[in-house]
Amino acid sequence: MTSGVDNGARPAAGRAPGVSGGELLRLHGIQKHFGPVRALSDVTMSVPAGQVTALVGDNGAGKSTLIKTISGIHAADGGDMEWLGERAHIRTPRDATNLGIATVYQDLALCDNLDIVANMFLGREPLAGLILDEGGMETQAKRTLTDLSVTTVRSIRQPVGSLSGGQRQAVAVARAVMQNAKLVIMDEPTAALGVSQTAMVLELIETLAARGIGVLVISHNLSDVFRVADRLAVLYLGRLVAEGPIADFDTQSAVELMTTGGRTRGAASGVSPAGSEA
Repeated sequence: MTSGVDNGARPAAGRAPGVSGGELLRLHGIQKHFGPVRALSDVTMSVPAGQVTALVGDNGAGKSTLIKTISGIHAADGGDMEWLGERAHIRTPRDATNLGIATVYQDLALCDNLDIVANMFLGREPLAGLILDEGGMETQAKRTLTDLSVTTVRSIRQPVGSLSGGQRQAVAVARAVMQNAKLVIMDEPTAALGVSQTAMVLELIETLAARGIGVLVISHNLSDVFRVADRLAVLYLGRLVAEGPIADFDTQSAVELMTTGGRTRGAASGVSPAGSEA
């Protein structure tokens, strides 16, 4: 976990009026076991549209298991999910994709030997007759990157292997946006990035939220979390121990919740405990 954050609580990141929408995803009592190990216990939380929700917790808290359950890699052993107010059955990654949930994992799943355009359309390349619609793919790729304010890429035909860490994140996110994602999940998006690359990725996250897309960010870096998040959800040993607006937390309360799972004196009174409404 990262220190160096102002210990005072801060207001939620401001979005343009009317951008933040209703609830995209709602989890009710999600449970996941791996043999005798209980990875998730009765997790209940919500992810709204047009806002950045940060999911934090110490190593082994269940963050990766939770996002893999939402993404359809793991099937939940108990509980329900709602998507746009209706019960959702997410059993495979395709189920999640069809709903509008896209996950950008830490390894990004990019092909270094292919260029940006090829990576953004990999597996769903459009055809013009019997050949690839190269012109159409280039146009759409350029438009998507421009809409996301990605301006540091020299050429959309350069190999992904030549890109910086921040640029690679941008390509992975742009690919998700082109799939009409309503919720983008990002797993440790700034891990191992330098200062300028981290700033680029955080601006990209803010751009997604400003476009009305819900963003669920998993991060150990509390400095990044308190810069971009509108909401905070804290996992401790597989349990959701707090959830609420970022203004209800400060660095000290977040750290203590992550490491002890208990309510602290530093947390504002508006912090919602696990299983309650935020």
